[in-house]
Amino acid sequence: MATVTSRAAMEFRTDVPARMDRLPWSRWHWLVVAALGITWIIDGLEVTLIGTVSTVLQEPESLHFSGQEIGLLGTAYLAGAVLGALVFGYLTDRLGRKKLFTVTLGLYLVAAFCTAISWNFASFAFFRFLTGAAIGGEYSAINSAIDELIPARVRGWADLAINGTFWVGAAAGSLASVILLNKRFLPADVGWRVGFGLGAALGVIIILLRKYVPESPRWLLTHGHPEEAERIVADLEKRIEGERKEPLPAQTGGSITIRHRDPIGFGELASVMLKMYPGRTVLGLALIISQAFLYNGVFFTFPLILKKFYEVPVDHTGLYLLPFALTNFLGPLTLGRFFDTVGRKPMIAGTYTISAVLLAGTGYLFAAGSFGPAAQTLLWAIIFFFASSAASSAYLTVSEIFPVELRGMVIALFFAAGTLLGGTLAPWLFGRLVDSGSRDMLFYGDLFAAALLMATVGVVLVFGVKAEGASLEDIATPLSAALDSEAAEHGSTAPGGKSLAG
Repeated sequence: MATVTSRAAMEFRTDVPARMDRLPWSRWHWLVVAALGITWIIDGLEVTLIGTVSTVLQEPESLHFSGQEIGLLGTAYLAGAVLGALVFGYLTDRLGRKKLFTVTLGLYLVAAFCTAISWNFASFAFFRFLTGAAIGGEYSAINSAIDELIPARVRGWADLAINGTFWVGAAAGSLASVILLNKRFLPADVGWRVGFGLGAALGVIIILLRKYVPESPRWLLTHGHPEEAERIVADLEKRIEGERKEPLPAQTGGSITIRHRDPIGFGELASVMLKMYPGRTVLGLALIISQAFLYNGVFFTFPLILKKFYEVPVDHTGLYLLPFALTNFLGPLTLGRFFDTVGRKPMIAGTYTISAVLLAGTGYLFAAGSFGPAAQTLLWAIIFFFASSAASSAYLTVSEIFPVELRGMVIALFFAAGTLLGGTLAPWLFGRLVDSGSRDMLFYGDLFAAALLMATVGVVLVFGVKAEGASLEDIATPLSAALDSEAAEHGSTAPGGKSLAG
């Protein structure tokens, strides 16, 4: 329980984090997974739809966009995602996880609906910008909340599985595009509008679920609300104990002393990232940028490759993307538990390495013209079975290796860096390679992406953090913890805590 020892200084000792980590998996945890994880389903649906409807938007009977305008729509979405991540990430740490994942979802709902009724390029681009801002904000608020609410022993699996649900949305978008883009069912200017309208409708369902997800007790503790944190955890313990009809497991973690402090400023944020945890900052950048380059370059040009090199009709593209999306979901779902048992470093390094080797090998076979579109899809589906786990582990890593007080801002900064570097450079580069019509040039692009992944493996081996099964407070000491500065710099936590700094 939280015990205030000095009202004037707002210093108190609490065992709330340890009690959160000892909770058995319950229906409440499934609610958290459903209410927060469904965001990635929407994101996957959005990304897949805009990719598949881009050709329809160029048709005269639709909005008749030019190829340059289609490209600018992607720029508008990415710009919104970067700005949204930074603004909402900052507010997530200041105002709380719950407030922000409600605000960002509300913004998404409005933006998706407005996209469905867009009437020209300017309106479509503006609403795509707002959609990107909402999704970017969701990354910070949701990943912060997930890590702080899920028990340490299954945090890796839960985080990977939730991030992997992006591909459930991608699969749904692929299936939907087969119908929505078929002019026998819907006119060219109606099908894509229905698709974005479905995304908005899904957002309404999520709002109903999220009202049952509480504020993060860990955030409450570091912002001077120990009584509220205690109330939330006590209610959870009572609910789960009643559900199990037996006492909760014995608490293994200790307590920690928290001293209320002023909010984090950007100067202190930079100091923590560059002086206290420089290795972790390098690790996060390497993981995020390399996976962003891989996905935005290789995967998101897949429809262009199908059309350019295999002459696959546009309304059939979704059928090829479907198995691809399913293996991307099955990867984290299947491999996620090993990130909690085998360990973070070996699993992250292993999935990045396998992805790189398979990508280089498949690129060579593609250059040689050794297979058709079905075999190409199968081989890439195998690659991204592993690559999706690697990509999800990047977000898991950056969300758990920094102190709770700046978690939202850190996730936002890494997301912005990955989006700006991997999300803008990679599509442009691979788009140029596809336009060249040269299989050899695309192979060289694959080799570059594979080399980037292997360079990241080296960074993981040097700076990786052994975070499996560890409390967030053991991985990175809260800045508000009442510890001496030497202990904080080495990543230790409350008495009995161990250093895990990478």
